[in-house]
Amino acid sequence: MGPDSKAIHPNKNLPRICFIKNTITRPNIIVGDYTYYDDPVDSEHFEDHVTHHYDFIGDKLIIGKFCAIAKGVEFIMNGANHKMNGFTTYPFNIMANGWEKNTPSFTDLPIKGDTVIGNDVWIGQNVTVLPGVHIGDGCIIGANSVVASDIPPYTVAAGNPCKVKKTRFDDKTIEFLLKLKWWDWNIEKISANLDSLLGGDIEKLKDL
Repeated sequence: MGPDSKAIHPNKNLPRICFIKNTITRPNIIVGDYTYYDDPVDSEHFEDHVTHHYDFIGDKLIIGKFCAIAKGVEFIMNGANHKMNGFTTYPFNIMANGWEKNTPSFTDLPIKGDTVIGNDVWIGQNVTVLPGVHIGDGCIIGANSVVASDIPPYTVAAGNPCKVKKTRFDDKTIEFLLKLKWWDWNIEKISANLDSLLGGDIEKLKDL
């Protein structure tokens, strides 16, 4: 019935593939079952690719189930943001030695909330995701993209800035898939219906 969801490397012959959920140590990173990071050099340290992520800000990175994330990805969180309503954006306060008295308040910072990645999302190599972005279920994000704004479900998006290039299916099919939420099935049902999930016949899914 498929690999052990609690394994770090689901396939012992492919150590480059790592189930992210089973390596996470930060409470403000939440990852669903079977979502993996692919890196031939260091697949077990996905957290190193979530930068400027500070507990005192409180923002979360939330990633759904069954996502495929390629090497070189970077999720830039809200701690990277600088005060922008003055004449300079230089963060004098982090240098200390008297400059810390000019520490900006949260209301002065462009905090954009949680970064949320849906289920069954494929993120290509060297993609950068900026703070507060929401990527919908079933999306494909092309390699080397910079995702600065929300991407709707079941679309293919790429570029810098990342923009939707096409939808993967017609509107009715997308609506059906969003209601189906196959990723929430138990693993026995998923395993028994892989042919239908991997195929292109929507009628077979409707019969499940």
